Amino acid sequence: MGHLHSHNHQHSHRDLKGKKLLFTILLNIFITAAQTVGGLLSGSLSLLSDALHNFSDVISLLISYIADLYSKKEASLKRTFGYKRAEIIAAFINSATLIIIAFYLIYEAIKRFLNPQEIESGLVIWLALLAIAANGFSVLLLKKESKENMNMRSAYLHLFTDMSASIAVLIGGLLMKYYNWFWVDSTLTILIAIYLLIMGYDLLKSSFKVLMLFTPDALNLDKISESITQIPEIKNVHHIHIWQLNERETHLEAHIDFQKDIRISEFDIILNRIEKILFQDFGIKHINIQPEFKKCDSKDIIVQD
Repeated sequence: MGHLHSHNHQHSHRDLKGKKLLFTILLNIFITAAQTVGGLLSGSLSLLSDALHNFSDVISLLISYIADLYSKKEASLKRTFGYKRAEIIAAFINSATLIIIAFYLIYEAIKRFLNPQEIESGLVIWLALLAIAANGFSVLLLKKESKENMNMRSAYLHLFTDMSASIAVLIGGLLMKYYNWFWVDSTLTILIAIYLLIMGYDLLKSSFKVLMLFTPDALNLDKISESITQIPEIKNVHHIHIWQLNERETHLEAHIDFQKDIRISEFDIILNRIEKILFQDFGIKHINIQPEFKKCDSKDIIVQD
């Protein structure tokens, strides 16, 4: 219950996702090498900064790729959930690096404000165009998966912000070439860094909530309790825990007081009704219920373990 796609379809989708990540890694290695050489030849600090940003993308994409590989591993006796949380950990690491990079870009931009330098703008323009084209293609490649998966969204954000940074370098190169406006590059870099901070923090917060087993924002425990207690045989729902294993799986465990001392066969029938309510109304796929009758324990919805 709760599986909307076939097992083979899920595996083919995951394999395609991994191949897309691998392709973007190779593409970003090429961009990083080209921008590093170009930055050294032209004397462009902005181009070298963009190369550093691209290099951070390579690291982030590698983390995402490894996490994607691990997430496909089957559960075992020692790892009963498998590696389903690998992608959440990757999203947390990647979002944290986004924030660090943003602060570094702001630092570099302020330095360029204070000490502008004349550079070979022609090479900067062409390499920026190359980076925009390559990262733009990578962004389009991962756009669909970014809507469905936190790990892929972190990779997508890295690539999107890198493309934006390359656009800033291009605009800066053009303005430096034709108007000698060296301050524009620093201004655009700071704006991109601020966007990086906003997006990175949002993803960091989301992945942190999953790792800390917080109740998903979309779920209300009181409403869930009310829905279950509408079943006549149920007296009370308490000691509830709800958490996300990953973005696809929400788990619930709870203690349920019954109105009378029922048989196991009767409990199974009621359990099926509970599972149906929780799946259809709240999207909860994995449920663990502890049945009780006249047990002396706390009847609060939340009980500190």
